Amino acid sequence: MKWSVLATSVAIAGAALAGLTVVTDRVASAREARAEAAYPPEGEFVDVGGRRVHAVIAGDGPDLVLLHGANGTVREFTFQLVERLATRYRVIALDRPGLGYTDRTDPIYGGAFAGAAESPAEQAALLSEAARKLGAERPIVLGHSFGGIVGYAWALDQPLAALVSIAGVANPWPGDLGWIYTVNGTRLGGALVVPLITAFTPEGRLEAAVTSVFAPQEPPDGYAAHIGPMLAIRRETFRANARQVNTLRPHVVEMVRRYGEIGVPVEIVHGSADTSVPLQVHSITLPQQIPGAQLTVLEGVGHMPHHTHADEVIAAIDRAAARAGLR
Repeated sequence: MKWSVLATSVAIAGAALAGLTVVTDRVASAREARAEAAYPPEGEFVDVGGRRVHAVIAGDGPDLVLLHGANGTVREFTFQLVERLATRYRVIALDRPGLGYTDRTDPIYGGAFAGAAESPAEQAALLSEAARKLGAERPIVLGHSFGGIVGYAWALDQPLAALVSIAGVANPWPGDLGWIYTVNGTRLGGALVVPLITAFTPEGRLEAAVTSVFAPQEPPDGYAAHIGPMLAIRRETFRANARQVNTLRPHVVEMVRRYGEIGVPVEIVHGSADTSVPLQVHSITLPQQIPGAQLTVLEGVGHMPHHTHADEVIAAIDRAAARAGLR
């Protein structure tokens, strides 16, 4: 009799779990569809060996590639920056692999139970080929946050004229990055936790997260409405981001050993109050690590200077262009 009760209890629990899974999948799918309808691709697609890279292109002048950070898309730049830069650069903003509307570099990285992710070098290889297909043979490359380490990988292994890092990841960091990455970057977390986040995270929570990234500054009016935070928590996108971040540190350790090989002009802009990618960990030593690298520290500025202090960022791009002989 006891075994019969146990078996019944297990069956009921299994049915409840299956029911929750079905409901979660339906809610998550509906939210993803609404997000993509509200925030469709803004640019065009470039085919690179059967993989699609989403690119927004604007302006005329020296080629300038923009690489967004974690949880981002090209909308990070199309909010205001692309319009300002397009008056004197040919701007190519790219969605990084697995984020926005760009494919993964390899199908092995997709799916609920994958654990690995693209290295910065793999991302740079795909995006540099997309840029070349768009006629940008040796562009200036600007990377923000996670895009910064992809920019350094580009400078190590792919052709470019100059590099601009804005609050960019560049050096190994102490400790872990918190449960959002350590759990959701795993196979089990990706399969079980991510769908719950996609389905049930309140939109107000997403907007609060956007605001926190700007601290101690505030996001400009209309920023959250433009970028579409729901795009970042689509299941495959969220998994890609978490796994890329979760597996990043060993790649950074290896890359740092090669920084002396970077021979193009490098301009770095970093806020002293950045708590997402701290200045003292990532950028303060770069002028000693990379020959000729120039660091501009913005006192009291947080993680988003390309929005809060765009003039200083644009000045760094102009310096990089001049140092590369493009202006």
